[in-house]
Amino acid sequence: MSAETQAPATAPRRGELDALRVFVVLGLVFFHAALVFATEGDYYVQNAETTEVITVLAGFGVVWAMPVLFLVAGLGARYSVRRRGARRFARERLVRLGVPLLFTVVALNPLPQWLRQRAADPGHHESYWHFLPRYFTVHLDPADFPFFLDGDHFESGHLWFVLLLLAFCLLLAPVAGRLAAGGDGAARAVVRHPLLLLLPVLPLTLLQVPLGMEEDYAAWHHWAYLVFFLYGFTLAGDERVRAVMRRFARPLGVAGVLLFAACGPGFMTLDDPFTDRTPLALGTRALFSAAGWCLVMAILGALDRPREQQPAGARPSPLMAYLGVAALPMYVLHQPVVVAVAYGVVGWSAPIVVEYAVIVAGSFAVILVLYESVVHRTRVTRFLFGMRAAPGRPAPDRG
Repeated sequence: MSAETQAPATAPRRGELDALRVFVVLGLVFFHAALVFATEGDYYVQNAETTEVITVLAGFGVVWAMPVLFLVAGLGARYSVRRRGARRFARERLVRLGVPLLFTVVALNPLPQWLRQRAADPGHHESYWHFLPRYFTVHLDPADFPFFLDGDHFESGHLWFVLLLLAFCLLLAPVAGRLAAGGDGAARAVVRHPLLLLLPVLPLTLLQVPLGMEEDYAAWHHWAYLVFFLYGFTLAGDERVRAVMRRFARPLGVAGVLLFAACGPGFMTLDDPFTDRTPLALGTRALFSAAGWCLVMAILGALDRPREQQPAGARPSPLMAYLGVAALPMYVLHQPVVVAVAYGVVGWSAPIVVEYAVIVAGSFAVILVLYESVVHRTRVTRFLFGMRAAPGRPAPDRG
């Protein structure tokens, strides 16, 4: 990689990407609360009254939201590898992602599954403590890497994102140097031929069309997220590629919306557009793949600002700084909290909009109380939720 295009190890944070990451994490509370009222799917707790509107709105969210998180994580991995080196990067990710993953799977994820049993059968009175042994009855399935633990009730739940991201980081570490070096040539090619910005649609389609989309992983095949992660690592931080994305943000956005709209007939008429082998189902998955890529590129390009337009010494607002630090703990907490609050609300004889507002407001209140009163208060709880040591209390260098 040429010196003029290699960002320094201490590259300034991209405020728009931090804001986008926070927006998606907070949006997951709205999203999962909405699934309680969806006509399609099998969420942990479901309301008796449902609406088709949720299906459409949820579909437009999943087509870009989780891909954006993986892409931003890939960009963060690029800076982390430069700063720490590949070996220390792998060790740091193993601690920062692996610890909250294990903690959540053991301490938090059984709750939604237990509430699912009780919500599905009002006569089900098994206590939480009696349910736990059944939850932890698992077997190994090495072929389903990295989701190799399976069971009738056991699940990674919403932590599939953390598990998949950890797997990507560990797979990346041994080849990080070669990928970074190859990114410079790829960036020059994109500048000369901007249509190459659409090239990742090909591997996405080759994954999604034959292998199918997976409802458990936000409507994408889980290996499709590797394409977004690697793009973030190799190209998303390159100034030349950023300029191309800014230039084509509007047409990419229009193309993404139209492609997503073209998915409508397949999603609305097929019994299972995620895995069916009919021509309409295959075409729908191809359109979805292209729509997702175009929308992600459009969002990144529209939010990005050239360096000369960024105010010197700009710092994030206190609120954004707070939410940026709290993003991972809030992600870890959000689904068990949403399910628990929804479990207490769905029996109400109230309009959907009232129940939905109560679930969202109640979930945010509980998450913030838990974060403020428990998570970030002690060194142990910060460690369990993937946070760095509190300011003024530096943790020993693990590298």
